Amino acid sequence: MKIDAERARTIQEALIREHYLSGEATGTWNEASEDAMRRYQGDHGWQTKEVPDSRALITLGLGPSKDHLLNPESAMTTGPNAPRVASQAPPPATPRTPTTPPNPAQSDPSRPQ
Repeated sequence: MKIDAERARTIQEALIREHYLSGEATGTWNEASEDAMRRYQGDHGWQTKEVPDSRALITLGLGPSKDHLLNPESAMTTGPNAPRVASQAPPPATPRTPTTPPNPAQSDPSRPQ
């Protein structure tokens, strides 16, 4: 997978800002960039591969743009564990199964049988 020059430069700048890469952002995804990305992902407990993983990009501040959203502050873009907002529907109710009340004669040890 080849990363285009502009995207590589942006990722490199973020890795430099986070002190995982040194020097200048060249826009060429090279061995130094791959090593920096592996270390960054490993330090966060993620799979260590040279190709940027989406969690790494989001954590580096390079996630998807929210410009197209009408309400970016309340849009659910972080996954199912995001805080609920008033506009979201509540979860469906769990059906309850009826229970039979206990027989008092069987459950009271002080009563003679």
